Amino acid sequence: MRIIVLILDGVGVGALPDAADYGDAGADTLRHCAERAPDLRLPTLEKLGLGCIGDFPGIAPAQRPLACFAKMAEASAGKDTMTGHWELTGLVQKTPFPLYPEGFPPQVIDAFCRAVGKQGVLGNKAASGTEIIRELAREHLQTGWPIVYTSADSVFQIAVHERVNSLQELYSMCRAARRILVGEHRVGRVIARPFGGEIGDIHRIPGRQDFPVPPPGPTLLNRLQESGYQTIGIGKIGDIFAGSGLSGVVHTNGNTEGIAQTLKALEKLEQGLIMTNLVDFDTLYGHRNDVEGFARALVEFDTMLRKILDAMGSRDILIISADHGCDPTTPGSDHSREYVPLLLFGAPVRTGVNLGVRSTFADLGQTIAAIMAVEPVPCGISFHSQISKARSRSKQFQP
Repeated sequence: MRIIVLILDGVGVGALPDAADYGDAGADTLRHCAERAPDLRLPTLEKLGLGCIGDFPGIAPAQRPLACFAKMAEASAGKDTMTGHWELTGLVQKTPFPLYPEGFPPQVIDAFCRAVGKQGVLGNKAASGTEIIRELAREHLQTGWPIVYTSADSVFQIAVHERVNSLQELYSMCRAARRILVGEHRVGRVIARPFGGEIGDIHRIPGRQDFPVPPPGPTLLNRLQESGYQTIGIGKIGDIFAGSGLSGVVHTNGNTEGIAQTLKALEKLEQGLIMTNLVDFDTLYGHRNDVEGFARALVEFDTMLRKILDAMGSRDILIISADHGCDPTTPGSDHSREYVPLLLFGAPVRTGVNLGVRSTFADLGQTIAAIMAVEPVPCGISFHSQISKARSRSKQFQP
């Protein structure tokens, strides 16, 4: 058996009950995109049952949905990518990753400067990466001080010009920062951001590398790998899980390449799991408040999805979900605390089963563990018996 999990990064389906605590009251990524893009049509997702999950203009509820469907609430504290993915694979986090909208405190910056032998840093604020390197490139070239910045995510990003520091020197700085950022300052990821060019033509260059915190416990990926299954992570998956539980990692540059690499993995993988993160919804459109771009990316995905469906075999299961919302119509550019969609399709599962509203993303990880007959993950309640044509029983675990 093979399971393909496609994570539509940032495609939420409605504010969670506690969304106001996160500044996200009224967020509804998919519905708001559908309202602002009246020509939005997603025929493949519609047939699977996306329109049965909520009220999305232009996406009708299928009379006979081909997939099982649900929406899932996030039980973890937070609304970031790593927390969402970890919960999808069975880990619920009660303490959110720290955020630094006003920049990092002096004790963090001072320790970093001592560790890397610099007198200071530039920036130390929340900013767009492309904008901050243009803003501070001249001063960086003059002083040699690294540019440090963060974002709406829990990240410590270090940008240097290739003439000032080599990639290896930049990676060494990142490893030093990773050692410092522990305890109350345990950010999710330290990210190397090399750039090049001349003043007036400053631009990022290849060489980005993430230095993430590993998951604090076993995930579905670990359970599968321990049982001898192949586990392939495509897109950001390798960084999100720090490689833990993954037998293969493929980095990509967007949704189109993510689908292409998923199809390649399907050609080679005999049994196991493929997990693909499709990042364009979030990075290119949600954070940039680009409703038209977000809607266009949904249409493009709907078209590409047909290739995945055509490539599936008689024992394959396709799962489509998300990790959080990123409503491009709301003020600001942060993620939004939302329910996420869930569609499950394939010959081994029943069609049209309404799985309701799940209390945690971890129900998905627990269900996959039951389907693949591996050790249960730490949290979640399996709905295997509801979707299986064999109506098999599975253990249930509450977070």
